Amino acid sequence: DFLPRGSGIVTRRPLILQLIFSKTEYAEFLHCKSKKFTDFDEVRQEIEAETDRVTGTNKGISPVPINLRVYSPHVLNLTLIDLPGITKVPVGDQPQDIEFQIRDMILQFISRESSLILAVTPANMDLANSDALKMAKEVDPQGLRTIGVITKLDLMDEGTDARDVLENKLLPLRRGYIGVVNRSQKDIDGKKDIRAALAAERKFFLSHPAYRHMAERMGTPHLQRVLNQQLTNHIRETLPSLRSKLQSQLLSLEKEVEEYKNFRPDDPARKTKALLQMVQQFGLDFEKRIEGSGDQVDTLELSGGARINRIFHERFPFELVKMEFDEKDLRREISYAIKNIHGVRTGLFTPDLAFEAIVKKQVVKLKEPCLKCVDLVIQELINTVRQCTSKLGSYPRLREETERIVTTHIREQEGKTKDQILLLIDIELSYINTNHEDFIGFANAQQRNTQTNKKRAIPNQGEILVIRRGWLTINNISIMKGGSKEYWFVLTAESLSWYKDEEEKEKKYMLPLDNLKIRDVEKGFMSNKHVFAIFNTEQRNVYKDLRQIELACDSQEDVDSWKASFLRAGVYPEKDQTESEDGAQENTFSMDPQLERQVETIRNLVDSYVAIINKSIRDLMPKTIMHLMINNTKDFILSELLAFLYSSSDQNSLMEESAEQAQRRDEMLRMYHALKEALGIIGDISTSTVSTPVPPPVDDTWLQPGAGHSPPPQRRPPSALLPPGRPPSLRAPAPGPPPLLPLPGGGPPAFTAPPIPSRLGPFAAASDPFTAPPQIPARPARIPPGIPPGVP
Repeated sequence: DFLPRGSGIVTRRPLILQLIFSKTEYAEFLHCKSKKFTDFDEVRQEIEAETDRVTGTNKGISPVPINLRVYSPHVLNLTLIDLPGITKVPVGDQPQDIEFQIRDMILQFISRESSLILAVTPANMDLANSDALKMAKEVDPQGLRTIGVITKLDLMDEGTDARDVLENKLLPLRRGYIGVVNRSQKDIDGKKDIRAALAAERKFFLSHPAYRHMAERMGTPHLQRVLNQQLTNHIRETLPSLRSKLQSQLLSLEKEVEEYKNFRPDDPARKTKALLQMVQQFGLDFEKRIEGSGDQVDTLELSGGARINRIFHERFPFELVKMEFDEKDLRREISYAIKNIHGVRTGLFTPDLAFEAIVKKQVVKLKEPCLKCVDLVIQELINTVRQCTSKLGSYPRLREETERIVTTHIREQEGKTKDQILLLIDIELSYINTNHEDFIGFANAQQRNTQTNKKRAIPNQGEILVIRRGWLTINNISIMKGGSKEYWFVLTAESLSWYKDEEEKEKKYMLPLDNLKIRDVEKGFMSNKHVFAIFNTEQRNVYKDLRQIELACDSQEDVDSWKASFLRAGVYPEKDQTESEDGAQENTFSMDPQLERQVETIRNLVDSYVAIINKSIRDLMPKTIMHLMINNTKDFILSELLAFLYSSSDQNSLMEESAEQAQRRDEMLRMYHALKEALGIIGDISTSTVSTPVPPPVDDTWLQPGAGHSPPPQRRPPSALLPPGRPPSLRAPAPGPPPLLPLPGGGPPAFTAPPIPSRLGPFAAASDPFTAPPQIPARPARIPPGIPPGVP
């Protein structure tokens, strides 16, 4: 009663109708949940109004569904979707492609594997041309989800019936057909009751000679039961996959729900427990990030401990090597020191004071890279603290206080650490130990030449060892010559080579490191890579016709790391030379041979002693920072953080949840319990329902897309109409009374006795424009000889 009826296209939006068995009868719309409809005339009016609200009043359509729930003691639990009928010609506000829009809308719903398709066809229309059956065949080629529904059986031409279709002999479907008789528009206008309509339908099937033997399998109540059974079967078949999907969702939720199990509102000690757990977890996370851990390893980026390790063993040595003195500057300073110590006199021996003065000047330069190293470690520690406090996001105040307290402690330790490191350097300055076992001594210094000593001072310089391997992009090759390209680079103590790939089989070029230096290059406007360049100090081409090659990395960290590796190989950064220095250098080259020997000796001694101090500082710096900063901060978090939190603020304000977190927790718990309940219901369903077997396959080739006509029928199909152009004179009367059963073409009679008058199959077949006459007798003892091929 409540679905709109009328001429033309009435259903203009999909209607999702949920029938739910209930003791009371009422309806609810999703778009107005708070209102319960008990008058179903109002339901119809609301459907029409909601349709017009979206589509307008002039026959427009929309794929947005209307959701309606009907609770009643007279229904079975079903969900039906009423879809618009296929319109070929647009009317009113309908677009020109109305047919394709409706087709797409229908396919959107019937393509789902979880849906059953009711292909509704009027009995007075050619079944072989049914758009509903053709579309169902497209999405359900096996016919497992398609049920044929034949309507308007009472409106068929007099003397015709649809028995063979309903018996699934003509134009068969795997799940068969069910015939129904609905109320006419006159009955609806006359307010004919549904119960009376069902009784009239029942009477029609029981009284009709062609349908009385299958009346129990016809009608709306049987369609209800079949749909309910098919739905039950379908649910049962999809239960295993649905259960596994729900179980995987439940497992993914359990980890998150585990966090919320300690936050039950009825627990008086909830906040204290949560605070203790949060602080303890924060301490464990901090320690894992610093010390490393086998569980929950981050594979996307370096953690705090790994970054600090990189600072200790890559960045800090890089900063130290950057402090390496320029050879010409050093020699000039030594010569000035020797001359100034001798003063007005001409010295005969190399003075010790010159050696000490130069050494102290070099050692003082170590303060800057050491303090920079402390700053880098502090930054990483603070970043690590922030990452660890992200788990405290449920309690914004607690997170804020924890960050503040720990960061303040780190800053306090920063001063102590820097004082200690400066003290280490002052200790080195206080006494120059020339009896150190690694110190070369005066005699050896005189025998060394500058180049040999230089190689000894720089680790790995004298050996052909691979210092670094990795991918780099040569950035400044012109487009005409192939453009920028990535190569596999291998840096040794003597050369830089690059290969096509990491297998190192196809070498592209090998560049000796002699006279090479590094300079910084500004990043390109459109480029996201970081670039540095290698050039030759003697103005020679480095590679082909290039005066410098620009090497690009993905990050600044990679650039710094490569620079450190080049410095280990003896390739130093470019330094700006002022004119005054150039003049001074010219003076140093014009000194007398005796002074030159003294400069060379002190130069070797300084090199040896500074290398000893560098080695000592490289060893002591990480130890000092670890002891005074990192280990101290860990101990502070584990032993004192909780006390500082208690003293800094009230516990209730600290453990105040954010509104977003409370909402998220409630939603998570609700979803978790709903999944558990759903799994319980599925468990009950799977053990308490009985499924019916799937019908065997049938020959449904008549439904193939593009089929132009139906197969030879055995009697008139319910959809056959008289072709308008076929003159009645083509049919000759059959012999014998009554003269009401003409056979086409004047052929012999199919049988001698007249058939039941209500089954005028031959007349129906005669009107079929495509096929030969059927030969099915009405008597049960006869076997129909014209079953379509392929049907068992």
